[in-house]
Order: sequence, then structure tokens, then C-alpha cells
Amino acid sequence: MADGLAAALTAAWARIAELAGRPRTDGGAPGAIRPLFAADPGRFGRFSCAAEGLLLDLSKTSLTEEVLAALLDLAGAAGLEAQRAAMAAGTPVNATERRAVLHMALRAGRDAGFRTAGEDASAEVQAMLGRMREFCAAVHQGRLCGATGEAFTDVLNIGIGGSDLGPAMAARALWTPGAPMRAHYLANVDAHAWEALRPGLDPRRTLVLIASKTFTTQETMTNAALVRGWLEASVGEAGVAAHFAALSTNLAATAAFGIPAERVFPFRDWVGGRFSLWSAIGLSLALALGWEAFDRLLAGARAMDAHFLAAPLPRNLPVLLALAEIWHVNGLGLPARAVLPYDERLARFPAHLQQLEMESLGKRVTLAGAPVGRATGPVVFGEPGTNAQHSFMQLLHQGSTPVPADIILIARPDHPHADSHRKLLANGLAQAEALMRGKDAAEVRAEMQAAGTDPAEISRLLPHRLFPGDRPTATLLLPHLDAFTLGQLVALYEHKVFCLGALWGVNAFDQWGVELGKQLAGAILPELEAGVPRPGAHDGSTEGLMREIARLQGGG
Repeated sequence: MADGLAAALTAAWARIAELAGRPRTDGGAPGAIRPLFAADPGRFGRFSCAAEGLLLDLSKTSLTEEVLAALLDLAGAAGLEAQRAAMAAGTPVNATERRAVLHMALRAGRDAGFRTAGEDASAEVQAMLGRMREFCAAVHQGRLCGATGEAFTDVLNIGIGGSDLGPAMAARALWTPGAPMRAHYLANVDAHAWEALRPGLDPRRTLVLIASKTFTTQETMTNAALVRGWLEASVGEAGVAAHFAALSTNLAATAAFGIPAERVFPFRDWVGGRFSLWSAIGLSLALALGWEAFDRLLAGARAMDAHFLAAPLPRNLPVLLALAEIWHVNGLGLPARAVLPYDERLARFPAHLQQLEMESLGKRVTLAGAPVGRATGPVVFGEPGTNAQHSFMQLLHQGSTPVPADIILIARPDHPHADSHRKLLANGLAQAEALMRGKDAAEVRAEMQAAGTDPAEISRLLPHRLFPGDRPTATLLLPHLDAFTLGQLVALYEHKVFCLGALWGVNAFDQWGVELGKQLAGAILPELEAGVPRPGAHDGSTEGLMREIARLQGGG
């Protein structure tokens, strides 16, 4: 980075630290939110923004015009727009692996023209989508069926990480009883997961997708072997091939497993696992929901891509969401964020975001290999409302460290129970308001006095019933939840991740941190099989635990 650019970036970060370290002109602390509403009841109009029907409200954060201007200056100093253009142009922005990052190409139109290293990525995507569409049509029309001639009613996706979390989340969000097939997802190598799924499946009517780019992922291939044995017991060895397809690039391995080439759907290395929902990894969705729904999912993401690429930064939803996180993490020192979807269909959305964000942004060195020098990705956790209100929301309201929250609301439900939905929305709105407003001593005392509580009891309970307030929330409001709006929502967070990687100067598209545990597991496995750890091969704790496992399993 040239000296002038480095100096501008240093100055931009210093400005954010300055704003976070001194009282505001209204006398409030940098993280205070209530005084902002007291001074400006129309704050919502300036700190909310909409695109394609999706509304983002940041007014219940401590962002001010001065803070937002400083954050936008940071975006300029970090070259966010230039980095965005480089990603879209197919430049290998995944520098450590020397790869382009083109998940936008997966949902772009036929003539989008995404290219990398001289290859026409858009043409390749369209060819793969055509194969997927024909495969789905053959299954749905009964032209492609199981070994016994019976039509497939269920699709079982075997994968882990990005080959599971995104599709499983979307299937739960979008599946309805009238959909073409039922979708099931098997990820954990713990065979209890398979034993829980197995009784609800008919092997003669189950189509199995093995989702592994390398076709060597230990958890996935172990589960594939279990399911293969189950199928063999029902349809015989000769009939197994009729029940499998693969989402992989390792044609030699898929052929060795017995899957014909026409049933293998590859995806390129410019598609990261946690960004692969839109690729062949989404085949389970197209099968279960129908091609029209899958196409609408792509269209929603494409609409968000167009917004992200064209909207000015001050009105750009992914950019604004990222800048709010910079303020919370680096300005105010808040190390976690809760995700609260007030819709049961989005129950797995927090889990998808955990991988998308924490695997992307859990980095401690810059693209140049130097220490980052500041906090990066926060801990992401969540649960659907109103369930969360009866579990971890206590910590958000009265814990010692504020935890920002994303609250996701759906205006119109996909059911006829209007009263239930009004109560759901009331709870979501109330939680955001309560986190911001809190409840001070005067309010608590007045409430208890009105209820006739004894003065001594009021004094005793008063400290326990105080709510500090000034807890930030970002609210996302969708008109309804369907394939299009879900595509928008997922793509919004994907682009937010890109922005944060650019602002922190880290590579959001590699994941070296997942490798060490895999390597050590490979060394430990044969020792567990033998029932005896190799002396000196591990630390004393690991060796002691291995000996105890062997004893409990009857080996000593």
C-alpha cells in the first residue's frame, strides 16, 4: 500500500477511535442511543434504508451523522469500491489461494459476462444450471427413478459445512407440503444423526446427493458409506448407482464410488463452500422445492448483487450493515452479535451466518501476513424469536457487556393465523425497543409503587429490575418470506462479509483454521482403532483421555 493510502487509512481508523473515546456533543456516551431519539424523533428517516422491498433500520444503534461520515471515510481509505470492482472483475481477491471469488456469477443472468483468467464463468454457470434443470425435470417427471422403478419422493443431501448449512437453512425456510420432494440433510459424522433420519426414509424412493468438492471429506464419506450400505440392503449392489448423484469435482473418486459421470455436478474453485448455496450445492433445493423456486432464489440474490454493485455507499445496505459492525466491534469494543429471526422458518439462518461470518472473518493477519492490530470477526449466535426471549435474551438486556443484535421481521406471514403473527411482530418490535430504552430507577420505583409494593421491598428489588438500555439493534424488515426475499437476505450478508474483509484488510475467502483439527484427527483415529495411544505422540491430557475412552469401551 502506498504511503499516502496507508496514512489515510491510519487516519480514518484514528478518527473512529477518537469518536468512540469522547462524549458526544449531546452529552451522551459514544454508545448511548436514547439521547439520540430524545433529540431527534425523526431519526428513523435518516438511519433507515430500503432496496428492492427490503428495509434496514439502523436508527436503534448509536450511529450519528458524524460517526457514519467517519465510517464512510474509512471505506474510502480502504478502497472498498475498488476492491468490490476487483471481485466482480474476476481478479483473484482470494490472494492466499490465488483464486477469484465469483459467487455472484452463480446467480447472474445469461449475458452477465463474469470472467476469470480468460474463462467465461457466466457461460459455465449457465451450462451447469441447464444440466441441473434437466436432472430435476427427469426426477420430477419420473423419467429418472430408483432401482425398483419407483419415483423418488425424498432427497438426502450428505455434506458438511457449506455443503450443508446453506441448503439445509433454505430448505427449512421455503419447503411447503405441496413441494415436489422432501429434503433431508446429513452432516455430522456422529451416526446418531443418521439413525434419527433413517426411520423416516424409504430406500426405494430416496435419492442421495453426496456433496464434497474433493470427495474425500471424512465426515461426508463416512456417512456416504453408511447410507450406501442401507441402500444395498434394500435394492442390492447393482441397484445402488440409481440412487446416487454427486456434487463434486473429483470425477475419478465419484466413478470409483459407482456414480456415472452424467450424475456428477461439479463447481469451480472460485466458489467458496459457505458461498456455494447458488451452485450445484443447491441441487437438493431445486429437487425439493422445484426449479421455479430455485430460480427465484437466484433472482433475489441477483437483485441484491445489483444493488450492492451500483448503490452509493451511503445508501448501500451491505455497506451500511458492515459499517455498523465496524462501529460496534472496533469503536465500542463489543465482541459478539446475536441474530434473532422472528420467523420459525428461519430457524437455521443464525447457523448459516455463523459459518458465513465466523469462518470468513475469524482472521488475525492481514492479506500481507502482518498482524491485523485490531479486533476482527465477532462471535455470531442466535435463535428464532420468541424462543430467544426465554433463553439468552436475559444477557442482552441486563448483561455487563452490550451485545448488538440483528432482528429480522417478516411483515406478512404465509399462514392464516393473523393473531399469532401480530403477537410475533409485537415481540420483535418490543425487544428492539426495550434493548434501546431500558428502564431506569424512577420507572421501576413508580411501577412497584403503583402495584402497592412495600417500600422496603422496592429498595431490595430495585437494583435487580433495572435495565441499562442503550443496547443496539439493526432491524431488517422483509415484506414476506419467499424464495426471492430469502435470496436477497442471504446475499445481503454475503456482501456484508466481503465489506468487512475489505475494511479489516483480511482475506474473507480462505479458511486455513479448519485444517489443523482435521490433520490431528487423522493421526488420532488409528490410535483409537488400536485402543492404545502412541507414547509421546500427544500432550498428557489427550493421551489420558484416549486411555480413559479405551477403558470405558472395554479395552483396558
